[in-house]
Amino acid sequence: MSTAPPLLLALDFTGTFAFALNGALTAVRAARLDIVGVVTLGMITALGGGIMRDVLIGAVPPTAFQQWPYLALAGGGGLVAFALSQWLDRLETPINVLDAVGLSTFAVIGASTALEAGLDVTPAILLGGVTAVGGGTIRDTLVRRVPSVLQSDLYAIPALIGAAVTVVTIRAGIYGVWAALAAVGVCFVIRMLGVHFGLQAPVPPAHRDGNA
Repeated sequence: MSTAPPLLLALDFTGTFAFALNGALTAVRAARLDIVGVVTLGMITALGGGIMRDVLIGAVPPTAFQQWPYLALAGGGGLVAFALSQWLDRLETPINVLDAVGLSTFAVIGASTALEAGLDVTPAILLGGVTAVGGGTIRDTLVRRVPSVLQSDLYAIPALIGAAVTVVTIRAGIYGVWAALAAVGVCFVIRMLGVHFGLQAPVPPAHRDGNA
């Protein structure tokens, strides 16, 4: 099993389920898919980023294939979304909160895992971001839409910031449970502020002026 502290591991599991739930709901809204398609896209959303990270750092088989809770939670989230999609559509705020927990935890664990594998600062931060947003990007590509990470309220930026905080605390020798939770908290707060206020990353002037 994972060597992450129990609290961080619990957040990681929560995030896995939430990502699968959100990913499967996105699949239901974006395309007419059967149960196999919905559950598959939910699992890809939840596990895709971590699998990409593990493959890139040479940690194979990926963690998702070695530890059964990840596959179980991802599959379970997809099934719940398939069965209760109409009801869950009314719970947008709680699902966004859980999704932000997953984004934050994945960014922190992804960055720390990359550093443990011997990567330098910048690649570790980038892989933290990939862990957090990679699965959703694959999902959106499969349903033929522009990945939400490229156009939604602050998504990739909070993940990169959370990953950067993680890397800084590790390099400073102060990383531990509380430092990890602080990094998770920073990412979570920025993401939720983006959702609440509809904040967006900067766009080209032509888009701001409505000319494109």
